[in-house]
Amino acid sequence: MSNNFKYSVVSVSACLVALLLVGAVLGQSPETTPNDPYSHIKVFTEVFAKIKADYVEEPDMKNVTLGAVNGLLVSLDPFASYLNADQYKQYLKTKDNPKAGVGLVLSRKYGFELSVVDAIEGSPADKAGLSTGDIIEAINGISTRDMPLAYADVVLHGEPGSTVELTVLRLRKPEPAKVTLTRARIAPPPIRTKMLADETGYLAVEDLTAGKAQDVQAAVASLTKQGAKKLVLDLRHSAVSTPEEGVALANLFLDKGTIASLTGQKIKKQVFEADPGKTVYKGPLVVLTNRGTTGAAEVAAAALSENKRAQLVGERTYGDAALRKAVPTDDGGAVLLAVAKYYSPSGKAIQDTSVTPGQLVGDMEPEAIEGEEAPAPAATPEKPQEDEILKKALELLAGKATQASAAKSGSDGGAALGPLNVPVPQH
Repeated sequence: MSNNFKYSVVSVSACLVALLLVGAVLGQSPETTPNDPYSHIKVFTEVFAKIKADYVEEPDMKNVTLGAVNGLLVSLDPFASYLNADQYKQYLKTKDNPKAGVGLVLSRKYGFELSVVDAIEGSPADKAGLSTGDIIEAINGISTRDMPLAYADVVLHGEPGSTVELTVLRLRKPEPAKVTLTRARIAPPPIRTKMLADETGYLAVEDLTAGKAQDVQAAVASLTKQGAKKLVLDLRHSAVSTPEEGVALANLFLDKGTIASLTGQKIKKQVFEADPGKTVYKGPLVVLTNRGTTGAAEVAAAALSENKRAQLVGERTYGDAALRKAVPTDDGGAVLLAVAKYYSPSGKAIQDTSVTPGQLVGDMEPEAIEGEEAPAPAATPEKPQEDEILKKALELLAGKATQASAAKSGSDGGAALGPLNVPVPQH
């Protein structure tokens, strides 16, 4: 009997357990109704018994049960985990004293596989070429399929200088590659700024943990002092964050309207409105996003787009903006899950819908993983690769400037824009 069948059974079990637990939480009576989870207990019990009695070999029912629980959590929240007592102790220890890591942000958004949301700039994972969408099949030879997400992060941490081996599968590569990473202390990526042509300031923000909006405020002030009259806010690869920081970031550019709302089953709804006293820039603005944009950056991008304060250029974002916490269980472990979601001004749950730019432009292809065969050198030197997303953003800003000038002079909009040769921002 194939593994696919086994995983299918586990998936079905997960759904049934989900229905059971939802009913328990809501305290519904065991009377049979079309949506009553208790009516499915018999089915779940029968499937469980059939696995034990008829599966091709004696199954490890503990693993089957844990697989069902993990399947339940993944179906609800791709960042959720169940940790047993020992794993939870290790998790808390790592959280309080993170030591060294490899710089990976992980989830199970696209199924049971452990996938990469992004690799932090300058981290061992980033230097090895790991990027959004890569699948981590194993860590130190141990399959990640049934490994709790939060525990995978624990395993990736350790003493500085120690190593960890990953088995990585890329969508464009048929065979998995083994990558050995040396753990290091991960420094948050700094905010990068530069002046571009045509009085345009460029601001790249790849870390939106608590307090970073204040750093952005200072960076905006610096760019405007240098003569910036238009801004490009680059939120690509902004995957490490606290979602509430996205509200503060959006408010720097938005002086009215709803920024976001937060609500959950046991969390009273909060609506975040723009405070004009906190706004520091009101000029033309374009925001860049890609598949590695998540959390706080998505909150800000959605607010600026839906309030028509900025145009979004790039790729659809990853889809994760939620308030999470550890809920202790009776066995000494814990369930780490979302207890509330952030919603865009129009009422869309960002975790469910992501944020889609009005101007869709594909980001550059990631570099090859360290250890993979590099492509043969070209016969003639290639031109530096252009950043197409940034190029499109500058075209939009130039168009706005032309339209504004035409409106003042009464002309029809001026000459057509020539091609822009925009170099890739240096990391």
